[in-house]
Amino acid sequence: MRGLRLPGGQELPVLGQGTWGMGERRAQRAAEVAALQRGLDLGLGLIDTAEMYGSGGAEEVVGAAIAGRRDEVFLVSKVYPHNAGRRDAVAACERSLRRLGTDQLDLYLLHWRGSTPLAETLEAFEQLRADGKIRHYGVSNFGPGDMSELFESELGRRSATNQVLYNLTRRGIELDLLPWCREQELPVMAYSPIEQGRLLGEPALRRVAERHSVAPAQIAIAWVLAQDGVCAIPKAATVAHVEQNRAALDIELSAADLAELDAGFPAPPHPVPLEIL
Repeated sequence: MRGLRLPGGQELPVLGQGTWGMGERRAQRAAEVAALQRGLDLGLGLIDTAEMYGSGGAEEVVGAAIAGRRDEVFLVSKVYPHNAGRRDAVAACERSLRRLGTDQLDLYLLHWRGSTPLAETLEAFEQLRADGKIRHYGVSNFGPGDMSELFESELGRRSATNQVLYNLTRRGIELDLLPWCREQELPVMAYSPIEQGRLLGEPALRRVAERHSVAPAQIAIAWVLAQDGVCAIPKAATVAHVEQNRAALDIELSAADLAELDAGFPAPPHPVPLEIL
């Protein structure tokens, strides 16, 4: 599977598995674990989760799915802003590690910006990295101004990614944030690449999907993957859904496909505030 380069040279897969909404209902746990494991079978080793998801339940689901397979996984979790202080971030990370059943995260992100000074959070992240509990750190839901402030410090410039909302209907980052990240050679992780299913009935998307004889969701994911410096982490809670997502990696959109999608889902004409779900 193709990938992006993180600072330091490690590869970040371009297509992974999101877990937002998992771990909330025990009756669905077995199916969620099976879906993640099928993703691993198919090479989708990037798994993204957070202490927020299911109040830790999603991390427990991931922990069950990766048991005995940790070496197949690029594991990402995120810390609440209110847990992002020097001591609190370390404690939060340790709780996440216990739920995940591992001793190290590949990537640890600040879930969104809160009231804790960035310098304090970065010091905690750097301590976790020095202690071997995380390999890389980064941020999520940071707009252009936040990123510029982040990169004012040496520790901030060590950030490995920014995870943001990006899909055919949320293209505002193309006007400012995405070009800035490309200049810094900083990968962007796109969450909700199919807008939680809300864009799947759009005519342009359906026409392109029909030409390729695939589902609209696969075209939406393939479009995200066609953007330079971007990886996608769609959620799939069933085996069939995971298999469908994986097949999106093999779709090659033509120039005509891209032009039709661009016309059907135009980027905003001017910069807009960073959108968040």
